[in-house]
Amino acid sequence: MRLKFASYNIHKAVGTDRRRDPDRIITVLREMDADIIALQEADRRVGERASVLERAALDDSPWKVLDVAKRPRSIGWHGNAILVRRTFTVLDAEPIDLPTLEPRGAARGDLEIDGARIRVVGMHLDLSGLRRRDQIKAVIGHVDACEPRCPTVLMGDFNQWGNQTGAMQEFRRHWHVLDTGRSFPSRQPIARLDRIVTSDEWGCLEQHVHHSATASQASDHLPIVAELELPDLQASPNY
Repeated sequence: MRLKFASYNIHKAVGTDRRRDPDRIITVLREMDADIIALQEADRRVGERASVLERAALDDSPWKVLDVAKRPRSIGWHGNAILVRRTFTVLDAEPIDLPTLEPRGAARGDLEIDGARIRVVGMHLDLSGLRRRDQIKAVIGHVDACEPRCPTVLMGDFNQWGNQTGAMQEFRRHWHVLDTGRSFPSRQPIARLDRIVTSDEWGCLEQHVHHSATASQASDHLPIVAELELPDLQASPNY
């Protein structure tokens, strides 16, 4: 099984030209054509927390939105939304509360794809760094408590520069932090703030930053992409 994963902080659809243009975000999503996408800052932070991407535009796309929102006009939890191919079966989806000093959260989805169960978590971690390690511990603890165990991918804006330093040390056991590249700021990226982290079952075939002309302008982050591969898991009783 081969699947393409992507993570994208869409900055509430406000581009580097300071214009809010959701159509540009949809264009970038179509350029990547990923199977599973974690979005950050997908909802406004005030009022009804309404989605910055129109439902009609998403309904006309290859993806459906996992039901993790707690407000009727949102598509995510604290801006974290997960999009998956319409052909995938959604087994479970829920928001995850994180320890925080500012509005932060995560979202989890369990999918059935070709008979195998896949788990994905999208997140947007602490900017200050004061609670980032605790937030990663909370996500790992949540995943460890989920049954049944299954191949898992964690994605999002980690707000962490180093791959092996600080809060990222929490992934030393049983997790693989991919080096997808520099994604921030989008016009001239210097920082690896966005991450894709995989459980042991996955093999990585390809990883990169999606750097197109539209992506350079659509948000202050560039999206990151990884093509991952799984062995045949259907024979295993754990899956």
